[in-house]
Amino acid sequence: MSGLVVYLDGKPVTLAEQPLKGGGQAAVYPVVGNDGIVVKIYREPPGPEQERRLTRMLTMSPLAARPTDSSQPPELAWPTAIARGARGEFLGYAMRRFGEPQHVQLIGLFTRAQRIKLFPDRADWRFLLGVAWNLAFMTARMHYDNLVIGDFSSSNVVVDANGFITFLDCDSISFTDPVTGEPFPCLMHTADYSSPERQAGGPATRATDDFALAVLVYQLLTAGNHPFGGVPHESASQSTVKDNIASSCSYVVRPELVVIPRGTIDPSVLPHELLTLARAAFGPGVLAPAARPPAEAWLRALDKERSQVRACSNRPLHTYGSHLQHCPWCTRAALTGHDVFNGPAPRSVPVPDVPQPAASGRGFGALKIALLVAVILLIVVIAAVAANNGG
Repeated sequence: MSGLVVYLDGKPVTLAEQPLKGGGQAAVYPVVGNDGIVVKIYREPPGPEQERRLTRMLTMSPLAARPTDSSQPPELAWPTAIARGARGEFLGYAMRRFGEPQHVQLIGLFTRAQRIKLFPDRADWRFLLGVAWNLAFMTARMHYDNLVIGDFSSSNVVVDANGFITFLDCDSISFTDPVTGEPFPCLMHTADYSSPERQAGGPATRATDDFALAVLVYQLLTAGNHPFGGVPHESASQSTVKDNIASSCSYVVRPELVVIPRGTIDPSVLPHELLTLARAAFGPGVLAPAARPPAEAWLRALDKERSQVRACSNRPLHTYGSHLQHCPWCTRAALTGHDVFNGPAPRSVPVPDVPQPAASGRGFGALKIALLVAVILLIVVIAAVAANNGG
């Protein structure tokens, strides 16, 4: 694809020689002379269904009814144009560019070295809590708009310096065309975030999104620990995260069953309400989709905790849940010699504010946040009642 010329809305653009990233199905290329967009080119000729999917997506404007602050990036990397070859053949699509240093993959928040490099003096537990809030809010909002993320993982979400998130790879989202009624299912999934029914070939649903959301929120609140890590004591071979999910074996719920990886952060760092949600998701919710906490439940619990975060008086990047009397990160550093958060920042650096992804931007007050949460919950309830009445 070196120097390939493609046509966007009939206008030729030249792609860079090397892709920004590539996967098994497609590669994403910069556009020469235009840093604002990228073009995703499929490796194998996409079929007519994928072209129809992209064509219909171009007629949609999801989340458009929600006003956002001017400093907030778009919440979805939605297709902006179909990419065609010289003979008019369908090759892929264009979308807005979201890349480093302005945006980094969510997985970049899961290791200390990356947090310090990408978010210096900022990525403390308070910040991670705010990102988790954003993630839960966006999941709830997309479900209200009848979108199912489907391939929901730490690699398909990017975050900016303010904690705002954007979903990538929107061409895999599951939706029903609001005009034609044609369903477009999600065929992709990432094993470490896939519920057992999804692993078994089942369709992407709100419940499968809720499972992935629970995993991601837990990872954020434990600085990267996967709730299904480790090896079961009864395992005859090296167990993978995928295997542990399929067998419903999580150390968060049944630690006595698992050889827990060294350095794993104790689940007790989660405030009580959030830990209760996690244990529901990784216990009965693994095999029973209806038992999984929905995005709205995470949103309520995260919103409650955001106003109660405690700050350590000794280290500037040590913030923690309101349920703890002492800083868990100082205690951990004293016991292990490893500080999960603190970088080379001077002690005078202030603790950053929680990112504000709400409708009126960073100045959004606590009252407006509460109102926003209430509105989202009311919308979901109304939609559920309408669906039941319609059935």
